[in-house]
Amino acid sequence: MGCFGLDGGRSKKLKNGCFERSSPALQQILLQLFRDQKPVDIDHHLYEFGSVEYHVQTTASDPQNIYLSISTPILSPRTLVSQGLCPYTIQRVKDISPNVVEILNMARDGYQLTLQLNTDNVPQGKAGVKIIKEIAAVASVILSSQLKEMLRNFSAEDAPEGTYKPIKCIYHPREPLFVIRQPQKITVVFPMRFKETSDVVIATSFFQDLMDIGNSEAFAKAPPCTWSPIPPPELRGELMEDLSTNGGFVSFDIFSRHVDDKRLDSTVWNLLNFYTYVKSYIKGTKGFIQRKMRQRLEDLVKILYKPDVEEDDREQQVRGMSWIKSNSKTFLL
Repeated sequence: MGCFGLDGGRSKKLKNGCFERSSPALQQILLQLFRDQKPVDIDHHLYEFGSVEYHVQTTASDPQNIYLSISTPILSPRTLVSQGLCPYTIQRVKDISPNVVEILNMARDGYQLTLQLNTDNVPQGKAGVKIIKEIAAVASVILSSQLKEMLRNFSAEDAPEGTYKPIKCIYHPREPLFVIRQPQKITVVFPMRFKETSDVVIATSFFQDLMDIGNSEAFAKAPPCTWSPIPPPELRGELMEDLSTNGGFVSFDIFSRHVDDKRLDSTVWNLLNFYTYVKSYIKGTKGFIQRKMRQRLEDLVKILYKPDVEEDDREQQVRGMSWIKSNSKTFLL
């Protein structure tokens, strides 16, 4: 699997596509505003996958300032970060560029964070593009920090008599995941649901391969993966609507080595994008199958058409020989 480094070069391709941390749409809007020399009034709302919302505002009377408000889903109301942005997130935003980015003390209504962007201090060239790209990635920083806090901090009250209650996280309304603290590890469970039967077939095969390859000796450093068509025991007592799936349940065991300072960021981001990766894999597999089927159909048509061409050639050769023989006889006579 590319999101945990199990498929070599393909992970790089997906990282530049589905898993881009910086919002391409927001980045394009900000670049256009920074490059636009004519003061304009802008009041634009932008919605993205995962219930992420952006609000971009600027006025002709104050053209040097752009106000960017960001709202992301709260992964779980049981997490401490649901009460506000964690210090890590705030520091990450401040580190983008102190001369360009300022965090307002009071975010706009309905948003978790409002930034004041000073366009006069944005440098020209690649340095300016880099700053804008980092600004467009703030939503991913907020989402990642929530799951990071969950992996780092689990309240002892959630584990009476050695049992651990799953924490349900919702990044997208139809795609929840469960985080379960266990002795010596954390298990993350993904209930998998698909609209089409063909998607179920492709995904099931992928999960089985993922389990076999991911648990092999060659990938011993990756989080161990398991797939089951029925809910794992850790999810007993959860709502039936959360346990009703047609694609089974994929689980990853996260150990301390996966959440150290060097690997925590990539582990969290890969978990948040697991659903996206599966969708991308299914789409790519369907495209591959369609191309192969089209190629085989073309080969079959060529095979069916070729005998007719050869038969026509033979008929023309026979007619040609007859003409030669007939003319030979005439010449001899």
